[in-house]
This record gives sequence, structure tokens and C-alpha cells, in this order.
Amino acid sequence: MANAIRALAMDAVQAANIGHPGAPMGMADIAVALWSRHLRHNPANPHWANRDRFVLSNGHASMLHYALLHLTGYDLPMAEIKRFRQLHSKTPGHPEVDVTPGIETTTGPLGQGLGNAVGMALAEKLLAAEFNRPGHDIVDHHTYVFMGDGCMMEGISHEVCALAGAWKLNKLVAIYDANGISIDGQVKPWYIDDVRGRFVAYGWNVVDQVDGHDIDVVDAAIAEALKSSTRPTLVICKTIIGKGSPNRGGTSKAHGEPLGVEEIALTRKALGWEHLAFEIPADIYAAWDAKADGAKLESEWTTEFAAYEKGHPELAKEFVRRMAGELPANFAEIAADAVAAAHDKAETVASR
Repeated sequence: MANAIRALAMDAVQAANIGHPGAPMGMADIAVALWSRHLRHNPANPHWANRDRFVLSNGHASMLHYALLHLTGYDLPMAEIKRFRQLHSKTPGHPEVDVTPGIETTTGPLGQGLGNAVGMALAEKLLAAEFNRPGHDIVDHHTYVFMGDGCMMEGISHEVCALAGAWKLNKLVAIYDANGISIDGQVKPWYIDDVRGRFVAYGWNVVDQVDGHDIDVVDAAIAEALKSSTRPTLVICKTIIGKGSPNRGGTSKAHGEPLGVEEIALTRKALGWEHLAFEIPADIYAAWDAKADGAKLESEWTTEFAAYEKGHPELAKEFVRRMAGELPANFAEIAADAVAAAHDKAETVASR
């Protein structure tokens, strides 16, 4: 299953003659553990209200996300994978919301997606507090975010992770791809943070020393994260960038450029992947297919929401409005009252 991701990533980047194959290849096993064993989602309905949220903060690894969406059954056919980074395709160089089905937020600037994920986890907590009632947990999902060394270096990661700890966002799980490589080479000369100590100081739960290429170990680490009742969790996975590439794996040459036709052939041989470019066998598709499980999960939630609606009709109506992104019927009146109140106070402070 992981090798399908690796193959699609290196094939798509090679076809586009631009892109980042290394992170998708390095995080493929982590993705298998999360997407096939934990993530609650419905490929047929990317907007299901109680789906788990997944954010790829290291957005340059977009082919990882596109491969996952394609393999699990979202409306992202192989034709779009082949059009990676092409004008008007559904597979732009970095993930873009409202362009690709299943993308929760636009990412690219490193660390930004981590901030988005903190916001999503906060939204889940606030909505659960407002709408859930005894016996009816209609808002009950997790937010997962993949991130890399570059995200960790950005200042925004310090700010939002400190907030997440202070707000006790226990349904936030950040999975850190600690491969130690950037486009300029090893990160050691400029990045030596004690990441565990840093996140413990923020008030996070930390699961470290995780072998990011052992699916069962990653699975267990995520399961441990899901037990947290008061703290967000950081899972630190040690990986090899460009995993499987004999000559570029573990180096910056796997980070931000195509592997090359010869190296791809060698990588296929090293991985035991005998299929042609963009060819995924039926048994691999079957193993990845999340449509049936996703439909079941949403159906169960819909049944629960129907019972909630009978007992709490006004709350249910308000929840539906919020999820649809619609303004209240009296929004114009609310806005006018707010403006009038501000004028009546006549404050001179610029930042009121």
C-alpha cells in the first residue's frame, strides 16, 4: 500500500518535471497507518460534518495527499494525477481548497497548515461544547496534521502550538516527519531544537522515537495519541526522505526535483514494484478503498443526528445552518446594531 504512494509520487513529479517526491516517499508508511486504520472520512462526501480533518502542513508534499485521495476513492481520477502541476488540473503543486475534493485548506507556506489545524481543532471543541447534549455527541472528530522540519522552524509553529496546549485541544494530533533533510541539505547546521522538550513545555503529550517506516509502530503511536483527554499530541516519526530510492534516498536530491528516469527504474526494482508508470493493481485499490467504510460511518452519524434533531430541533436547525456556511436570517439587523453600538460608545482607542 505504501509503495503505491511512492510510485504515484515519483511518476507524477517526473511527468511534470517539477515537484517534491521525497516527502511523499518518506511519509508513505505513516500515511498508511493513519488513513487505513484511524482516519474517519467518507470519500463520497468530503463535506460530511463529523469527518476527521486532515491537513498537510508541508504542502510541497502534495502528491502524498493526492495519492491518498485517489487511492481511497475520492473524485480524483488517475487522469488528474497524470496532470500534476498542470494549468487548470485538480492537482496543483500545493494543495488548494475548493480545487481538489477532500482538501480541507490551502497549504504551502511552511507552518501555515499547522495553524489551520489548530483552528480546526478549536472549532471542534467549541462546536461540541455548544451543540452536544447528553447521549448525543454530534460533534466528535479529530484533526490530524502532517508537518516537517521546515514547519517546525517557522515562528508560527511556536505561536499556534503554545495556544493549542493552553486550550487543551486533545483532539489535535500532529505527526512530525523528522527526516532531518531540507532542500539545502541536512538541517543540523541551523536546526537543533529539543523538539520533545519544546512541546512538553507547551503542554503537549509527546510520543517520540517512532520508526516512521514501521506501520504497526506508527499505528500504535497514533492510538496512544487518541487516548489523550487533556492535551494535544505530537508524534515524532524518524523517516528517510525519498525512501526506496537507492541513490537519492536520505539526501536533499530527493527533496525538490524529479528523481530521473534511471533512478525511478532503480527505485521500482528496490521496492519490488513491477508495475508501469501510473499503474496500480486491482488488489492495491481494493486494500485502499474507503468508500464502503466511509458511507457506513456517515450513515451511522446521520441516524444519530436524526435522533438529536427530534430532541433538540432548534439546536439541530442552527447546526445545519452553521455547517452550510449561511448567515443568520437577521444578520443585517445584527450588523447594524453592532455598528450603532460602536458609534454610541464613541471610543477614541484605535484598536477597539
